[in-house]
Amino acid sequence: MTQFPSATGFIAPIRMREAPAKSAPTESELKTRLRSVGLRPTVQRLSLSRLLFGKGDRHVSAEALHAEAREAGLQMSLSTVYNSLNQFARAGLLREIAVQGPRTYFHTRTSPHHHFMDQATGRMFDAPDSSVEFSRLPAPPEGMEIVGCDVIIRLRPKKV
Repeated sequence: MTQFPSATGFIAPIRMREAPAKSAPTESELKTRLRSVGLRPTVQRLSLSRLLFGKGDRHVSAEALHAEAREAGLQMSLSTVYNSLNQFARAGLLREIAVQGPRTYFHTRTSPHHHFMDQATGRMFDAPDSSVEFSRLPAPPEGMEIVGCDVIIRLRPKKV
């Protein structure tokens, strides 16, 4: 168990956990999932869906997924991976997490939640549910509404 100071100074315990393993979806389930959000189940989309959704909840960058696809013997360009990830995110199959500058991760868990990021390795992982609390958000600008609030807690090894 790790402890982190909260905004009020109270030290809140936080438990690190990995997402439970899920069984890999079948080809038919992947096709249904893609069609249900208005995407044609092309060979590339199905191949990337197998990689994305066959290993439980995970955070991936386009570059990491492209490398994984190549290791699996799939021949597709990095731009195809980027385009597919962006299409999946627009369709609600993935959650897009802009980290810093052009760095973007995609997460298979689309429900609202917050993240830790190891700045040394670039590894991103979920903060425990209900571990981040807000007592107030600023009022949005005129004509706008708040649709979400993402927190990325950046980590580094302690200096000894």
